Amino acid sequence: MKLQYRKREKPVFDTSAKASVFISRALLIVLALLILVLAAGTLYALVFRAPDAPPLYSFTQEQTQETALIPELQSPTPIFTGIGTIRTTTADKEPATVILSISFPYKPQDITFTEELNLTIARFRTVTQEYISSFTAEKLRIQAEETVKSDLLDRYNALLRLGKIDLLYFEDFMIIE
Repeated sequence: MKLQYRKREKPVFDTSAKASVFISRALLIVLALLILVLAAGTLYALVFRAPDAPPLYSFTQEQTQETALIPELQSPTPIFTGIGTIRTTTADKEPATVILSISFPYKPQDITFTEELNLTIARFRTVTQEYISSFTAEKLRIQAEETVKSDLLDRYNALLRLGKIDLLYFEDFMIIE
């Protein structure tokens, strides 16, 4: 009787098993780093910071030197700045560029009115662009800023149903030719 030897087969490695081991190790390392960062932050807050120290981050509107000069902006009333900066052109043959930033006080506690304001931002911008574009640069310079504010305030309030805006601020109002 003759003995037969079988050829030894090379073991086949499952590459997906290697990948899953690599991924699980990477996730464990990320988790360990996250725990380390949280522990270090907690240790810093409990041991090294004085109990009466000011907060590291402040989410309130801070006054700058520019806003400190404007009496209306010194009040603790929150200011709605969602309209942002509007750039539009005038009705001249060679139009001038007008840059305008509009804000106004509002009550964030009135959630429904705040939601309406946020939903109306695009229409506020469109109304402002149409209004400014109806004037020439010369007429805009002659016209009093209070008149422009009053006209825009009336147009904004016509768009609103759940509340009214009482006062507009122009942070920027530049006509560039």
